Amino acid sequence: MTAAEPTILATSGGMVASRRLRWEFSALTDYAVELAGVSGRAPRVCFLATAMGDNSEQIRGFYDAALQRGYTPSHLALFPMPNVADPRELLLGQDVVWVLGGSVAGLLALWRLHRLETAMREAWQAGVVLTGVSAGSICWHSGGPTDSFGPVLQPVTDGLGLVPFSNGVHYDSEPQRRPAFQAMIGDGTLAAGYATEDGTGLLYRGQRFVEAVTEQPGKHAFYVSRGPDGTVTEEPLDTRLLTAP
Repeated sequence: MTAAEPTILATSGGMVASRRLRWEFSALTDYAVELAGVSGRAPRVCFLATAMGDNSEQIRGFYDAALQRGYTPSHLALFPMPNVADPRELLLGQDVVWVLGGSVAGLLALWRLHRLETAMREAWQAGVVLTGVSAGSICWHSGGPTDSFGPVLQPVTDGLGLVPFSNGVHYDSEPQRRPAFQAMIGDGTLAAGYATEDGTGLLYRGQRFVEAVTEQPGKHAFYVSRGPDGTVTEEPLDTRLLTAP
């Protein structure tokens, strides 16, 4: 079965360094799989590394991490051509779609070129849980600050818009992120939205924000908005600590 309603878990986490593997999944990814409501079989998880140019090392790392967790892995690559005959069919057959970080501008351009934005919306509406980290978080929103264009953060404003908010990632670990997100909301470039410190995630059901969660004690998420007078307000959110599997 899939989630009972359209579900997104947008994160600045879900993967951690591993002593034996390139990296491994962590509590945020386990939570995304839990949200899919799978029982009686291994969860089907599809990986997209579009934002990293379909880096083969990252794809191999995903398969190792997924098998370690007991997931049934697959991936969708777009370089040099799609690796499957029907990307839509692949995505709709998953329980979870997991999107890696990198260039969110490049990801959105390639997805649109291959009409994946339509397939992603169909999968989301069908109850396939959409999740990911960094660019794999911003993409579901209306936009957010990105280093896709260079080291100075610039806005991307053409996200898929499955949820009607902007998104800030790595809010505590990269010094530019917090002031850039607030400035872009303050001048109206971005809509009001949610920001995640590393290790935290945002759960949406349909287009409604439900809760903030974290896999690291002491980490938080925030809601950032612009008042009628142009003042930017940052509101810390109650952030629930996930338990390790």
